[in-house]
Amino acid sequence: MNPKDLYYSQEHTWAKVDDDVVVVGITDYAQSELGDVVFVELPEEGKEVKQGEAFGVIESVKAVSDLRAPVSGVVVKVNQELEDTPEAVNEDPYEKGWIVQIKLADTAELDSLLNVEKYEASLG
Repeated sequence: MNPKDLYYSQEHTWAKVDDDVVVVGITDYAQSELGDVVFVELPEEGKEVKQGEAFGVIESVKAVSDLRAPVSGVVVKVNQELEDTPEAVNEDPYEKGWIVQIKLADTAELDSLLNVEKYEASLG
């Protein structure tokens, strides 16, 4: 997956749109700021999420942070692998470290997300 082809939120999540399903994870920047991830609290499949609201928690050796949804919709799949190997978020945040898949409720919400250039500029 090419990070240049993704959408980004101000809360350091990325979103990859595949038809009406959005794969969500945290950015490389976020995982490096958190340090070693030791636990990821995943939502239940079928949970309705709203853009900008917390849907789970990520815990590292440094901090505990809410995971915020970049889009609204229904969680259709969670990355169960993270229960046993939360370090995948550090090792491969854009592939193995994805967190949830959300069935997109409103494509217009994608307009409020950032492209890679705007996201990187927001970090500086």
